Amino acid sequence: MNIVPILISWLVTSVSFFIISKLPIGVEITSFNKALISAAVFGILNALIRPVFVVLGLPFIWITFGLFTIVINAIIFGLAAWLVEGFWLRWGIWSALLGALALGFINSLLYQVLASIKL
Repeated sequence: MNIVPILISWLVTSVSFFIISKLPIGVEITSFNKALISAAVFGILNALIRPVFVVLGLPFIWITFGLFTIVINAIIFGLAAWLVEGFWLRWGIWSALLGALALGFINSLLYQVLASIKL
């Protein structure tokens, strides 16, 4: 197992969390160290809890043509904020929804930048 892609993913998500904390969407992270911890917790929750939520929410995912996965991402985002001290959501679920959307968008941009500079 190659650990380099996992470390790159963790670092990209950490940078994304830190960028999101600077946007006026109600996501507060006190330092980059907390962003590193938040990204790790978010990744662990995504790996362990997301599959359960997807299976349980499958009818809603089908009915909404996949849009319910945004709600699942917001729930995991909120759980990460609840678990990590120094990471909180000012407006509750609304901040979680905006944060989850912003995380997906910023992660996509950062991965595009990394792919374009890869030798």
